Amino acid sequence: MIGPAARRAYGQADEEIRTVSENGTGSTTHRRGRLASDRNVRRLNVLVAVFGILISLPLMVLIALAVKLTSSGPILYRQARVGHNRRRRRRSGGRRGPSDPDIGRREENAGGRIFTMYKFRTMTARSQEFEAEEVWARPDDQRITRVGSVLRRHRLDELPQLFNVLLGDMNVVGPRPEQPAIFQRLQDDVEAYPERQRVLPGITGWAQVNHAYDQSLDDVCRKVAFDLEYIRRRSAMEDLRIMARTLPVMVGKKGAL
Repeated sequence: MIGPAARRAYGQADEEIRTVSENGTGSTTHRRGRLASDRNVRRLNVLVAVFGILISLPLMVLIALAVKLTSSGPILYRQARVGHNRRRRRRSGGRRGPSDPDIGRREENAGGRIFTMYKFRTMTARSQEFEAEEVWARPDDQRITRVGSVLRRHRLDELPQLFNVLLGDMNVVGPRPEQPAIFQRLQDDVEAYPERQRVLPGITGWAQVNHAYDQSLDDVCRKVAFDLEYIRRRSAMEDLRIMARTLPVMVGKKGAL
């Protein structure tokens, strides 16, 4: 199932992909322009990630100390997430996917490349092990630590993902990556859900600055619509605009990262 808004956005994105992929490859001019734009987007995101790490490093040290001193368990929380599906991009007329067919098949089966995403731990150590069982966010969850509550409110628990950007797993801006088990369920329930994997996932995104935490399947459909709208008009300038709109989200005005 899929909401009307997501269906409209999916139709627009799919029409653009068909245009790019005309005769299997699309025009040379269009391909070169798209590749140049993608390179600019990636360079911008890496530059912003490096700058973000440099200016936030003292804060990250303080957060690490606060997490360690106020609750037992590791400072960082590591979780598998579904990333970029390079085979899907290849079929859509973009750059070639992985040369190893086994790697390509594994990505296709999982929905994209599985990578390890990093966060500051915000729950008690044992309860965070079972967070993967949750589908919808629960801001009032009693398992969240006092420090974790502050980190989540201001999205500071996401800061370690700047290193994921440097590792090539993510961009600063893009659709939020999901856990593999939840991804499998949502792709069965939301028709256009796998189309989000056409690009690298992000720390923030057009869906995150326009919509709050998911509370239902309808919320997921609305976010898919925003994600596909972003993919359709993706550019370095668009990423800068979303980054600027992320700042009010971080101080708690609206949205969800």
